[in-house]
Amino acid sequence: MKYLYNVLLGLVLCISVRGQENDRAELAYTQRLSQRFPDSAFLLLKEMYTQSIAKKDRASTATCLQQMGQISYYLGNYSQALDYHLQADKIFREVGRREQTAANLDDMGILYYYNRQLPLARKQYDEALALYNQSGNGEGLANTYGKIGHLYEKQRKYDSAFLYQRLALAQYQRIAHKQGMAKIYENMGSIYEDLERYDSSNYYFTAALQLYEQSGDRVASIEVVNNLGDVLRKTGHYPEAIVQTNKALALAMQTNDLYEKGAAYRDLGKAYHLLGKEDSAYHYLELSRRATLDIYSGENNRQTAFLSVLYDIDKKNDEIVRLENAHKITVITTIAVIIVVVLLIVLGVVIISRQRLKIRNERLTGEQDRQIYRTQRELMQAELQNRRLQEEKLMQELEVKRKGLTSSTLHVIQKNQLLENLRDRLAVLVKDDKRDQKKQLQQLIQQINLNFNHDQYWNEFRETFGQVHQQFFDNLKSHNEELTGNDLRLLSLIKLNLASGDIATLLGISQDSLRVSRYRLKKKLALHNGESLTAFVQSL
Repeated sequence: MKYLYNVLLGLVLCISVRGQENDRAELAYTQRLSQRFPDSAFLLLKEMYTQSIAKKDRASTATCLQQMGQISYYLGNYSQALDYHLQADKIFREVGRREQTAANLDDMGILYYYNRQLPLARKQYDEALALYNQSGNGEGLANTYGKIGHLYEKQRKYDSAFLYQRLALAQYQRIAHKQGMAKIYENMGSIYEDLERYDSSNYYFTAALQLYEQSGDRVASIEVVNNLGDVLRKTGHYPEAIVQTNKALALAMQTNDLYEKGAAYRDLGKAYHLLGKEDSAYHYLELSRRATLDIYSGENNRQTAFLSVLYDIDKKNDEIVRLENAHKITVITTIAVIIVVVLLIVLGVVIISRQRLKIRNERLTGEQDRQIYRTQRELMQAELQNRRLQEEKLMQELEVKRKGLTSSTLHVIQKNQLLENLRDRLAVLVKDDKRDQKKQLQQLIQQINLNFNHDQYWNEFRETFGQVHQQFFDNLKSHNEELTGNDLRLLSLIKLNLASGDIATLLGISQDSLRVSRYRLKKKLALHNGESLTAFVQSL
């Protein structure tokens, strides 16, 4: 009941649709109501939820959904509870309520845990931790750390369980939250009890009880006192265990906590059985059985009432939807009939006039289409003729350049042959004994040799060659960017498919020098020994 009591404390966020005085009175009423009649509290929440939707107060709508999910969880309807929490999660994220999103994720983590979906539970807790870290909420961090520690405890991963319980304890100590510290001490005592380390378990249970008593939390104290009785019984201190469990029983009777009463009766039965007092053991075990029946009966009654409320709400909602739909259908039907009648009248007038207009427009459109077709056909023919002329012009220009390139090459060959003949004849004259004449002739031969390498026709030749053989030099550089001007000149002449003798004459070198130059070029172009340089160049 304590859980549901805390749940209804949050309802103040949902009651913003009413006046402040009515809010306070209604909140106090729902707090009292939820302790005994969660179904009535759920009805009130449902009403607040409807009003928040009408007011378009999305934050309050999400809070109502979260609280309805918590009541559903308390009553054991986990699937319904998860549905409410998922709806709340979506709205909280949309309106940017970070801390409420984190608290809702913690609730969802509990539901996934009870549904035995432990990875999903851990995922919710991790996201809640991230949100609490962003907002710096120490209490939220501590609460989530404690839940993760509990998750590891149920998986018997005690080292991880201790780690997260200590993280939670550090957060609670930082903000001096006694009830939170007490809960963590209780959790740690439970872990030590599972590990059968009863001295440590007793220490932490005692510390938890002291903090609960200091904060006046009698309900939480009952379970701790019961746990202390368990530790005493498990360590063989049966009389002391009975005293401690009777103390827990008295507290449970004062608060009318059926769960703790049943646990105390069961523990007393076990203790008396261990002492060999079977009559007393039977008596308390019978009381435990009756308490368990009372608990189940109460839970069944609450769940029945809750399911009845859900059924009534759904039935009422269905009826409202049905009536609204019927009204909408009636309005829509009336409007549709009026519109149809008007449209029929207008349509009759429009059809006659538009039919006449259509015939006239079809005639005009047909004539325009024929005219457009003729114009487009003439334009296409003119464009085709223009393209043919352009292609012919380009072919003529290319042919002229080819002829010019050939003529230029032949001119250079003839010129170089002439120079070569002159050089040979002058070389003969140089062999004569006339010293002055010999010096002048040597200068003339040197000048002729220079003309072999630095000819003005080469620039014109390269420009014309580049126009005829586009991309040739770029393709060569893609194989080797370090080709020299002489290399490019030789490769261009090879591309023209000239004979080796003509190439040597054009370059002013011997056949042997030409073979060496071709060999070096093959190495620069990374060609294998068996590959043909001429075939490679022709392929570019």
